[in-house]
Amino acid sequence: MVIESYSFGRIVIGGKVYNADLIIIGEEIFPNWWRREGHSLCPDDLRLVVERKPDVLVIGTGAYGAMDVPYETEKYLEEKGIEVIWKPTAEAVEIFNGISGRKKAGAFHLTC
Repeated sequence: MVIESYSFGRIVIGGKVYNADLIIIGEEIFPNWWRREGHSLCPDDLRLVVERKPDVLVIGTGAYGAMDVPYETEKYLEEKGIEVIWKPTAEAVEIFNGISGRKKAGAFHLTC
């Protein structure tokens, strides 16, 4: 799965435009991703990712990095054997697209 482009509030994958946060796992897209605490990422918000057991999860924290990834969430994912990378969304998209040969997932906040 390759993300074709990202700009504030908009991401294009496979020619389709998405205007809401989403999760990508392997070749599947899960649109309209909502978090329990809005701009703070909780382990519960990533239940689907953990169930699918990727090697690495790339988290896009928003155009300005407004979404927080608390230590507890990072630790939880690492205990499940998932490497965690989080960056502002534009940078996270580049990292996500650059990963090959590993089972990857992405969780992208598209705005702030």
